[in-house]
Amino acid sequence: MAATRSSRLPAPSTGSGADGTGYARPDAQAAVAALPTGAVTGPVRPGRKTKLLVKHLVPGDIALVDHLDIDRVSAEELIAAGASAVLNCSPSSSGTYPNLGPQLLVEAGILLLDLPDDSLFGKLSDGEPITVRTGGTAGEAVTGEVLRRGESLARGDVLDLGRISRETELRRSEIGEALERFANNTIAHMREERELLSGRIQLPRFATDFRDRSTLVVVRGVGHQRDLRALRPFIRDMRPLLIAVDGGAEALLEAGMTPDMIVGDMDSAGEAALRCGAELVVHSYPDGRAPGRHRLEELGLAFKLVPAPGTSQDVAMLIAAEKGARLIVSVGSQFNLVEFLDRNRKGMSSTFLTRLRIGEILVDAKGVSRLYRPRPGLTPLLVVIGAGVIAMVAVVAMTPALRDVAELLWLKIQLLAEVRSVASAG
Repeated sequence: MAATRSSRLPAPSTGSGADGTGYARPDAQAAVAALPTGAVTGPVRPGRKTKLLVKHLVPGDIALVDHLDIDRVSAEELIAAGASAVLNCSPSSSGTYPNLGPQLLVEAGILLLDLPDDSLFGKLSDGEPITVRTGGTAGEAVTGEVLRRGESLARGDVLDLGRISRETELRRSEIGEALERFANNTIAHMREERELLSGRIQLPRFATDFRDRSTLVVVRGVGHQRDLRALRPFIRDMRPLLIAVDGGAEALLEAGMTPDMIVGDMDSAGEAALRCGAELVVHSYPDGRAPGRHRLEELGLAFKLVPAPGTSQDVAMLIAAEKGARLIVSVGSQFNLVEFLDRNRKGMSSTFLTRLRIGEILVDAKGVSRLYRPRPGLTPLLVVIGAGVIAMVAVVAMTPALRDVAELLWLKIQLLAEVRSVASAG
């Protein structure tokens, strides 16, 4: 069922924001600061994990998620999938830090409704048509209502651009507290997971040979598609190893590349990616949990187990560094403080420690794409040779003396060919 939207709801923006988000800033969309009465109708697609749900969305779907503090990556994927509305059973912005996801969704014209609980997961089935109606008020907040065939199922708060902008500015003023929490968490990781810095992680023998090779570690993250496109000349010339972290395998296949190794919990990589021939490495946690083991055993695929603290991308980078990679290029990974805070995960501190450990050989994809100068390919060389041959033929054709010499050479070639043919026949 196609989604229908009131013409008075905010429309997607195509401008370029001052903060680099690619969407217009609040001053360019003053008309949508207060969300008017309207309705969005379409099939609902429930999924508690946004990164998995976006793979099944089609334009016009209404996404039902349970995502605390929607981050920028998830927002961009919901926008790209064409979601007409997002129903979130957790606070889209809890106030712990200024996450960009809600603002991106609203600026793109997507209706964002925060619900008080997750009861809708038990009331709605996949693909069931619903209507999200907005326009009521509760104090200063705009409210919305979820309807199924006219029956009211739930009510929640609509996040309009004005409210999000005010709350984001408030969170930015409190950024010091977020930095303090991040620093304290990093110190805790340094105490509890010192193996990341001391190099005492036990690694098995891998079929993939990293020695003196450049390595791309591809994570599903901010701008990973754009980075892969920019790195195509580097990949073509340097032939680096391609290491995918979970959903990074899907990103590589979509870009026409095949990963050499897949590392992680294997929850975001499809079966086709797991069967592409890449070496599979399951990340096992210090408490013995290995979420990806069961799935690979069911598929009958061979894998290696790496017990290590931190996140799967930490494990991928440590494998490359410990096995002798000359250069590690990170694609889609967090590389600045805002991105670390935007992920809002405790595990991000371990990623910070991993960067301290392998810093001298680690570089971001954006830096490589800006500094690397591609080698000239075969096509320009053939063009130059062809132009030279054409110029030589033109000079010979226009000069009588050279033309006579060329005719004489041609006769000698024909004579030598006839002598060879007679000798071979005799």
